[in-house]
Amino acid sequence: MPSYKNDISVLEVLSTLDWFIFFLVLLLTVICVIWGHRKKSLPTFLDNLLMSRQLTLPLFIATLVSTWYGGIFGVTQIAFENGVYNFITQGIFWYLTYIIFALFLVKRLHRSQALTLPELINKMFGPKSARLGSILTLTNVLPIAYIISLGLFIQSLSNFNLEASMFLGLCIVLSYSSWGGFRSVVYSDIVQFIVMCLSVIFVIFFSVSSFGLDHLFSNLPNHYFSLTGKHSIGETLSWGLIALATLIDPNFYQRCFAAKDIQTAKKGIFLSTLIWIIFDLCTTFGAMYAKATLPEAESGGAYLIYSLQLLPSGLRGFFVAGILATILSTLDSYLFLAGTTISYDILPKKLKSLTLSIITSGFVAYFIALSFDGNIKSVWKLLGSLSASGMLLPILFGYTFPNRLKDHQFFAIAIAGITATIFWKILSLNTYFDEIYFGMATTFILLSLTEIKTRLVS
Repeated sequence: MPSYKNDISVLEVLSTLDWFIFFLVLLLTVICVIWGHRKKSLPTFLDNLLMSRQLTLPLFIATLVSTWYGGIFGVTQIAFENGVYNFITQGIFWYLTYIIFALFLVKRLHRSQALTLPELINKMFGPKSARLGSILTLTNVLPIAYIISLGLFIQSLSNFNLEASMFLGLCIVLSYSSWGGFRSVVYSDIVQFIVMCLSVIFVIFFSVSSFGLDHLFSNLPNHYFSLTGKHSIGETLSWGLIALATLIDPNFYQRCFAAKDIQTAKKGIFLSTLIWIIFDLCTTFGAMYAKATLPEAESGGAYLIYSLQLLPSGLRGFFVAGILATILSTLDSYLFLAGTTISYDILPKKLKSLTLSIITSGFVAYFIALSFDGNIKSVWKLLGSLSASGMLLPILFGYTFPNRLKDHQFFAIAIAGITATIFWKILSLNTYFDEIYFGMATTFILLSLTEIKTRLVS
């Protein structure tokens, strides 16, 4: 068995061939963006926001899959520390939600002819609800976790600290993310989708070839193969509730709004789910191989360090490009959507500027990211809990019972759910039940009371 180090200098292990392939992938991405953005006439607002609702099946899959995995350092860290638990909490719960979305929501979204999630909320409930929905949407799409991910990536390639690495990465992404609208985001995702998927497949292929499957069972404790790891059932299931927030995820909505028809969106989600299953299996078991091989490595960067020592020259550069592509494809999408939310859904018309809104959202996300000390998992749990507690059940209620919930009722129930979540988080009243339970229980009770009152009055 070859000797692997728990910590290496990434720059030292990359050969000239690796750097050539790395920059070739970046060049192909730039070419794809320029080619995709070529237009003889000035783009319309609908083209900027939704690519004129002409997103075909291959483009739909490429942009949806690649946008969903910018926190690769987060999922590999969870897998490195907990094993199969990662595939349950970051995989299976989400697949079920994707299927629900495709079967029950896609048709409703297309019928609404809305451009954004807050606009859809406005049509369903009213302007007061839409304003609150805009704020919650912005909170949900601020790319905090992905700025941290990019910072961790740059830190591994340099002598910068995490804060400086995050700042540098953000500035680079901001320099191009406001150009070209949604069309540029989609076409950049094509190359990034291919590279990121092949990268994680290469890692698991060489892991099995080099070490065999027995390597995992011989070097990992039993809890790495447990569905809950070392966590309680309550904490494990809380990820299921967070996964349900996909039903109100703005990135899913944007891509479904942009799809050329209902069948494109449905088929796209089903096929994307199959790809996500393969991707999650690769990252989960790849990180477990990293733990079995480098048990003393720092969990946040262990998957990267392990993979660079595992792969041969050339593929190392391809893998590094794949990691970067995974992060950038999500970060630029979230920045664009955050900027769109500010300029289209929040600001009055006379103040609208998409470029300024993207820059503003980027730096707001950066300063918030500083407070999380590089902990991507905490970002996901907190923001996912707030979004799910505030909007998930009221919106699902609105889908099920159209025109039953009034504007002021949606607003009050959503605020109550958010307040309950924050209250439980601050006080840490019960370590067994996460804050999302208390927040969603609050919205459920208030929705039930509202429905009972409505039925009694009628």
